[in-house]
Amino acid sequence: MKAMGKVYLIGAGPGAADLITVRGMRLLEQADVVLHDALVESAMLDYAAGAKKIAVGKRCGQRSTAQHFINKQIVDAAREHEVVVRLKGGDPMLFGRADEEMRALEAAGIEYEVVPGITAALASAAALKRSLTLRGVARSVALATHSRAPDSDEIREQAKADSLVFYMGRDSAPDIAQQLIDAGRPGSTPVAIVEACSTPRERTLTLTLARMALGEAQEWLDASQPSLLMIGEAFRERAAAKPKVHLKGMQAAA
Repeated sequence: MKAMGKVYLIGAGPGAADLITVRGMRLLEQADVVLHDALVESAMLDYAAGAKKIAVGKRCGQRSTAQHFINKQIVDAAREHEVVVRLKGGDPMLFGRADEEMRALEAAGIEYEVVPGITAALASAAALKRSLTLRGVARSVALATHSRAPDSDEIREQAKADSLVFYMGRDSAPDIAQQLIDAGRPGSTPVAIVEACSTPRERTLTLTLARMALGEAQEWLDASQPSLLMIGEAFRERAAAKPKVHLKGMQAAA
């Protein structure tokens, strides 16, 4: 009986191909099969030149592969190939359903390893040149997604963090802002939105919680690109300035 292969759950990082870890890159070079998220840049897949590539990404508002089928594909690939890579955007252990994939591998008796990656919150802070924590201003950080459950108290708990980062919050941005204001955050609280972080398509928008609650970010946001909402005093401009849009290499007043 043929021995089963090993699966590597690798964090692709925030977007740029050269922001994957060295270990992740080397494993991609050795891979026989790569099952990758929709948000993984094509340049990163070039590291796996000899591998079969299978797109299993999930995109909001678009048809995507069901998680149970992704699990089956990973298990089936490990039964046929020696080195299988499951390439996940950002870090595998944050909002990536890695636990479901690990449980499927454990149930099938397949060896696996998790290779961490740079999550979008850290890369976006670097893009903004703003620290997530700031002495005397921000000592706590919450990484969150927006709950759509009715009567959820999650937003009130999340609002307690000094710096608050919402993943997958683009479509809910006005609702998130209003809920935070209702939970006691001032409308003047700075907000920075980073879109397509670390890629050539990267853009940032700065405004306030009150302006986001009014929907001012919605016309600017690109539904085809991933975005991150970063909220808190740590993201305030160092010098007084108008809210602005920033495109890589170019800046324009909003």
